[in-house]
Order: sequence, then structure tokens, then C-alpha cells
Amino acid sequence: MIRRDALDQLPVRTALPALRAALDGPGTAVLCAPPGTGKTTLVPLDLAGLSGEGPVRRVLVAEPRRIAARAAARRMAWLLGERVGEQVGFTVRGERRAGPRTTVEVVTTGVLLQRLQRDPELAGVDVVVLDECHERHLDADTSAAFLLDVRETLRPELRLVAASATTDAEGWARLLGGPEGAAPVVEAAGVSHPVGVVWAPPERPVRPAHGMRVDPALLAHVAAVVRRALREQTGDVLCFLPGVGEIGRVAGELAGVDAEVFQVHGRAPAEVQDAVLAGGSGVRRVVLATSVAESSLTVPGVRVVVDSGLARVPRTDHARGLSALTTVRASRAAGRQRAGRAGREAPGVVYRCWSEGEDGRLPAFPDPEIKVADLTAFALQSACWGDPTAGGLALLDAPPAGALAAAREVLTAIGAVDGAGRATGRGGRMARIGLHPRLARALLDGAPEVGVRRAAEVVALLSEEPPRAYGDDLAAAWRTARRGGDAYAARWRQEARRLASAAGEPSAGSGAGGRGGSAADAGADAGGGRTGGGGGAAAASEDAVAGLIAALAFPERVARARGAGSFLMASGTGADVAGAGTGAQAGWGHRAGSAGDGGGSRLRDAGWLAVAVADRPVAAVSARVRLAAVIDEETACAAARALYSSGEEVRWSDGDVVARSVTRLGAIELAARPLSAPDPGLLRDAVVSGLRREGFGLLRWSAAATSLQQRMAFLHRELGAPWPDVSDAALLERVEEWLGVELGRARRRADLARVDAGQALGRLLPWASGDAARFDELAPERIGVPSGSRVRVDYGGEQPVLAVKLQELFGLQESPRVAGGRVPVLVHLLSPAGRPAAVTADLASFWRDGYRSVRAELRGRYPKHPWPEDPSAAEPTRHTSARLKRG
Repeated sequence: MIRRDALDQLPVRTALPALRAALDGPGTAVLCAPPGTGKTTLVPLDLAGLSGEGPVRRVLVAEPRRIAARAAARRMAWLLGERVGEQVGFTVRGERRAGPRTTVEVVTTGVLLQRLQRDPELAGVDVVVLDECHERHLDADTSAAFLLDVRETLRPELRLVAASATTDAEGWARLLGGPEGAAPVVEAAGVSHPVGVVWAPPERPVRPAHGMRVDPALLAHVAAVVRRALREQTGDVLCFLPGVGEIGRVAGELAGVDAEVFQVHGRAPAEVQDAVLAGGSGVRRVVLATSVAESSLTVPGVRVVVDSGLARVPRTDHARGLSALTTVRASRAAGRQRAGRAGREAPGVVYRCWSEGEDGRLPAFPDPEIKVADLTAFALQSACWGDPTAGGLALLDAPPAGALAAAREVLTAIGAVDGAGRATGRGGRMARIGLHPRLARALLDGAPEVGVRRAAEVVALLSEEPPRAYGDDLAAAWRTARRGGDAYAARWRQEARRLASAAGEPSAGSGAGGRGGSAADAGADAGGGRTGGGGGAAAASEDAVAGLIAALAFPERVARARGAGSFLMASGTGADVAGAGTGAQAGWGHRAGSAGDGGGSRLRDAGWLAVAVADRPVAAVSARVRLAAVIDEETACAAARALYSSGEEVRWSDGDVVARSVTRLGAIELAARPLSAPDPGLLRDAVVSGLRREGFGLLRWSAAATSLQQRMAFLHRELGAPWPDVSDAALLERVEEWLGVELGRARRRADLARVDAGQALGRLLPWASGDAARFDELAPERIGVPSGSRVRVDYGGEQPVLAVKLQELFGLQESPRVAGGRVPVLVHLLSPAGRPAAVTADLASFWRDGYRSVRAELRGRYPKHPWPEDPSAAEPTRHTSARLKRG
């Protein structure tokens, strides 16, 4: 029986006529409705004709999270007075509750993408509602693009609604409307209850969150704020935290509090989620939740929100090949969403665990996932859709070119796309499995090696990272999951069965589908697959299986030990196991090794690892291993064979040329031996590399060579062509031209030190044009002065300098000039002791105006030297007055 009273109270009812009109007209609409108005529940029921108005249509509702999809379906079924699976059902990965009568089906955006790939027309579906599109999840953006393509090419009658509490309405309207004009924007007014703000920053500074690490001091402060809120306010408390680990820690801090404490996140058991969403039973509740509670879910009884101010989002370090969730400051938009949870049913209060001054510096909106996430799965979806470049997809934000190129490289390496970027048959199968392409590759390639069931079990562990309590040893975590009775283990078993079926096993545990599929799979897993080092046969086999699957998924992360728990991955990035190097610092937020299996300590002693999960803390040189398996070199080379290389390697290293025959696995050096007769071309390249790195100081520079370079540079600056540029950058570009002969002979640093740089530079003079013959005329190395001396000219500055004793220039009326008379020489007039007395570029002016003051100052200090009143008529000399008289 339909609960009319509850339906009639939902504020979104007033917007339904406009929404129906928009869908009956252009067929697309943007629905903006505040939290609590019923957009997730009443709108799909109304569009399906189940609320008593309009024709019956089949409606598909896409939610970004499994918990929201289940909750929305249960709420709509309750409003209809039915059980889930009748007229309202849901489908999430690994679970489906829908039947032949189902008219409204709630799915995750990931499930929607799978359906679109299998059936682009979405046969039988009349309306698709993309809920919570403001969150800008990559799957949601991709689904919207595919649906718009379907409307344009296959089913123009398919209706599409983008619904959100807060969104870029204009941007979505332009996207959904296409070239015909923006789609209608339908707004619903909500029942707004006031929410007061209490600023509650920590008393002492806390370390900023980075990677997956959150300062325990901040979590202790959040717990203290929850206790304060319970004392000061009435009603239930909803506390936002970034992840499962932080929720568990705060729950521990709240032990003994006078309230029921619930933990709500994507991994929480369905019973816990149902209990939270059903409302309390008279006892106050504290609900610790991740961002899944920001939208889609109304938690009854909540009057207080405590906001840690943190969120967990995907980030990809493309340079190091590391993709992981990372902790960031939540945006102001997310803060408004969270605070609104306190005012859904009555006036409320939000306690913000930061200062009011900090609030203005927070980002306005979260980054769209397409801008920051690993795009490998997106690239495969686009390729399977028939658009390898994603250039024809209608997206609010274009994917970054670098990230998309990196994704295509991965897909090409695992055989998911061909050279043109088109999806292969193998790529299509990977996409249908519903996993990240890396994990799909590990499942498909690993199953024939180790058995379908065991491959599926390890991949299931990698598809949803195990709890920290399971440790950072993948094989140990696998054993823990097998014997575990917790919620994670239950979900893991369900996912393993699904993957075994997808990989081709008729029924999990039947023994069909791969090597090791019967007795070995049913028992201790001894025998099947490669064996590695370790204890008994069962332990060795599990290590080998876990390691092979992890290495197949992440071949660039196979890593070899370099001592003290430090490893080098094939990608070239260092990696530290817990307790080693930078990864050991503080240890907060890091996995501990599982007590029963040795955990991280066993990984530290391994010779090789297959690193499944790693992140790089801020300011750390190396990545931190979060989940890995022990492997051997054979497994590493087999899984990462595309990175294997062997050949001659001649390079400049530590100030000299090193020539070796080297075998590598990516950046890992497997074997090397010296080369007695290296390839001359490689030698030459290595020497040039040394010159680029250390400069031309490696050559022998005499004073004459330095002077030659300065003279050539002067003529290039003043006269241009044909006089060459001899700066270091230009010399590197023409190194073969002027240093080619010497390069061919050089085998080591000492050979370069014997090369006369001046002799080599002379080759760059313009000999072919004949201008080289005028070099000494245009830029003379020395200039004759009236005393008979030939004085060296310094071309090292902006203007040539002639430093000469003043008495040697008596009688010289004009300053010398170079560069064919274009440039006057700057004369440094020296005292008899060789110290600067005056500087001039105009001797005539100096004799006329400046000489008197110099004469007055110096003739008393140097009385033995001539100081005539008229220097222009005096005899030039290098000697004293007495010697002149004797002469």
C-alpha cells in the first residue's frame, strides 16, 4: 500500500510538473533539489508512474555508491509498501535484487557502464536518472557521455535527467542540451532548517594529512568534539571522517560514551547500513561516516554534524606509476553538504574541526575525478565504445592529455587495445569483467597459471584493499580472508565467486577452469603454479600465487631488495617496507604486519616483492609499501617481460665513461659485465653526455684558448655572421663539428683532459668564406702602443679592455678601436705600480680634462716617473725619468 502521507510531504513534488514537461519536450533536464526534498526517491517513482500519476515507464537510477543504491531502493520500496525486488529493485556489483515486475531499478554508475557496453540501446529503459552528478565521479561523467551519444545516434526518445543537490546547473544544461540549446533546469525548493556553526579547531597544531595518513592527534580531537557535542546538544550525531581506518580509530576513542556508535562506509555490512538508516530506538546514536553520507542518504534523528574537514579522493602520480587514494581538505561545497545533514528534519548544529579563518582558504569545489584520477579504465571504456581518443564524447571536462596517453600505454602493454587505440577482443572481455584493466589482465593471464579460483581470490583482494589489520603481506592477507568471519571477508568471498565465474569457471570450487583447480584448490593449495622460497609447500605456493597475480597486475612495481627493507621498483621508484627508511617515520596510518604471519617484517627480508599498493608520502624520496607479496626473480621477469631488456650500455657516470653489457628489468639491473670494445657511436654519445652534464671544463683550456673563445664571442656579438656563436649552449649543438675528431678518440675523462680546446675551437672560424684571415685584424690579441709594447686585450667583458701604464700612451691622441674600427677599446690607465688610475674610451678627452687631476695625485707618489704638463706632446716610455736621461 502506497504511503501517501510520506509522499505528499516531500518538497520535490512541486517541481514534478515542470520536470515531466521537460522530459516530454526536449527529453533532457537538470534537476536541482536540496538534500531531503525527495529527489532520489519520489522523482523516480513519479517518472515511472508508480506514484499514481502519468504513464508507466521503466526508470533506471544511477547512484555513485553501492550503499546509496541499496538505500534508495529500500526507501522507494517502503514508500510503495513493498519489499525490494518487486516494483523497485537494485543492482550493485555482486548483488542484484530485481524481478520481472521491477519498474524502477537503482544501479551504481559502474553497473550502468557495463550495461551500456553490453546493450547500448538500453532496451526497455525509458528514463535514466543520474543522481548526485555534482560529485563528478568519473563513472558518472562517462555514463552521461555514453547516454548522450545513445540519444543522438540510437534512441532519441530516451529521457535523461541529471539530478543533484548542488551542481553546476548551467554546465550540465549545456551538456545535456547539446547543439540545440541548453536543457531545461528544474529547481525544487527544500524545507530549510537553520544550522548553526561552531568552530572547533584543535588547540595545538596537527600535522597536515597526506597520502593515507592522518595525524592521530587530529582524530583524538575529533573524538573529543563528538563528546562535547553530545554534552551540549540534543539528537543524534553524524561525524564525517575520510576513511575506514579513521572511523575505526575514532570509534575506539569513543569507547564508553553514552550512545550507540555506528560505523558507516562502503565496506560496512548491509545490516549496519539498514540499522542506521532505519532510525534510532530511543537511545542516542553517534554515526561515524565517510563521504558516502554527504548525499543520497538521510540519517533519521541527526541534529548535530561533526566535520573533520577531510576527504579521501583518488590521485595518480603518473611520473612514478602510483595510483592511490589520498587525504585532502574537503571543499567548501562538501562542507555545506555535510552541514546540511544536521538540518534535514529540524534546526541543527555543525561543529567544524578547523578555524573560521581557514574556511575561506579551502577549495570552493572538489576536483572532477577525470582531472586527477588514473584514466586507464576510462580509456578502455572509451575504446570499447568506439571512441579511442574520447574526442567525440560529451564531457564537462576533457581528460588531461598526459594522463590519457599514460592510460593508453598501459592498455597497449596488456593487449587491451591495438596500435591505433581500438579495443581488442581481449580488451572487450576485460571491460566486461567489471574490474580495473590491470586487475582484469591479472585474472585472465593468471588463471591458466594458478587456477581460476585462486586467481580470482587474489584479484578480489586487490580490487578492494583489505583492512589494515590484515597486514601488508598479500599472501598473509589472503589466508586471513579465507578464515575470516568479518564483513570484509564475506564481501571478498562473494567477489571471488563473481570473478571466478567471469574468468570462465562454471561454478566456484568445482575444480574446472585451470591448473590447480581441483584437489589443490580444495585443499592447502600445494603444487599449483610457480613455487617460491619460504616455509612449507602450502606457504610457498600461496606466496607464488599471490606474487604472480600482483606482478601481472602491476609489472612496473616488481621490486628488488637493496637492503634494510628498501627496494627498487622496475619503474625506477624506490619503495620502503614498514620500518625502513622514510616509510618508517612515525608510522601513523601505516599497515602493521599481521600477528600470525609476520607481516611487514617478512617483506623486509625478501629478495623480491610484487608491490600491489604503495603511496609516496609528502617530502619522502621513496614510496611506502602498503600491500605486497614475496616473489622470486623468475616470477618478476615472467610477469614484467615487456620491461626486460639486454644490450650494451655506454654512459657517463661519476665523471667517467662506463661501458657494460647490461640486462635490466625496467630500472632494475639484473646482471652486468664490462665491455672491452664498446660501440664507437655509443662511446661518442656518452662523452657528449658528459660534456652536457659537466661542461667544457673537461677539456684543457690554456690562456690562449680562453682568449680565442672570448675574441670569437666578441666578433659574433658585434658583427654577427659569419662569426660563430661560441657560447656553451651553441658549442654543445655543434659539438660534432668542432670536437668531432677528439670525440672519436676519447674513451674516458683523462682523454678529454688532453684535448686542446683552443685548437678545436679554431675549426669554427669562417675558413670557407675567407673571413678567418681577418680574425687577428678584427679582434687582435695584442695592440701596439706608442712605447713600443704590445699589450694583451681582454675580451672577457662587454667591451674590450686594454690595461696599460699611463706613460706608455703619451702622444697617442685617439683610443684604439677594434672590429674594423666599430668598437673603441676601453683603456684602463695604470699607475707606475700597475694599479688603476683612470678608465676612458676617449683618450683625447682624458688628456684634455682628466689628466691634470691624475697628475696632481700621482706625481708626488711616483716622482721618479715623468709627469709632463702636456702628455700629448711628451715621449712615451716604459721607464723612469732617470733612465730616460741616461738613454
